[in-house]
Amino acid sequence: MLRYAILSDIHGNMFALEEVMKDVNNHGIEKIILLGDLIDYGMQSNEVVSYVRDVLGSRVICSIWGNHENAIMTGDYRHFSSERGVQSAKHTASVLTEESREYLNTVPEKSGRKESTLDGFRVLAVHGSLNDSYWKSIFPDNVNGDYHDYDIVLSGHSHYPHMFQKFYDTDDPQMRNKKAVFFINPGSVGQPRNHNPNAQYAILDTDTMSVDMRSVPYPVEKTMQKYDVSVDEFYRERLEYGI
Repeated sequence: MLRYAILSDIHGNMFALEEVMKDVNNHGIEKIILLGDLIDYGMQSNEVVSYVRDVLGSRVICSIWGNHENAIMTGDYRHFSSERGVQSAKHTASVLTEESREYLNTVPEKSGRKESTLDGFRVLAVHGSLNDSYWKSIFPDNVNGDYHDYDIVLSGHSHYPHMFQKFYDTDDPQMRNKKAVFFINPGSVGQPRNHNPNAQYAILDTDTMSVDMRSVPYPVEKTMQKYDVSVDEFYRERLEYGI
């Protein structure tokens, strides 16, 4: 079976990542796609990077920067929508180890997007969207770009899971002059915002062109206890409700 685990927006939440990976392994899935924002908001950014580097290793077939990697690794905090976001990012920057920085600077694709061919399908992995790889999300009612060249578009950033199709006009009478593009956002592993506090990810099966949107319980209280006064309590409290 041609199946892939799609993870995004882990945000320094190691306990959520561990439970997601138990679920991934229980499904017998070896190949993993990471859509950015391994770090920040949570208190375990270094642990997440170490796990991805040392445990997942070559199982990760695609990894891209998110807006938080971009901001923290470049020191450009201008695009955050709140001062508490800026302060959280600066705190994360201050505690990242040299090993974490080296990994983030050398392994993930720094542009926030990557094109590839997967089982014969042309795939775009992008943290945000084609209009802005880092800061503008894809939504069903506004995809923020023209994706007619792709078969599958994988995105994160919004923390809202979705799977939908968009049909582009094309010159192909056999397909009734339509080109189908699948859009998949797996939601957030570590900072869900769809009023579901569970860790969320997706399984893509390219053999059947189907998607399993997964929701995995993890010890939220244990994660909340990791927080101290280093970042605004908002990022701790939102975990309880998935907001």
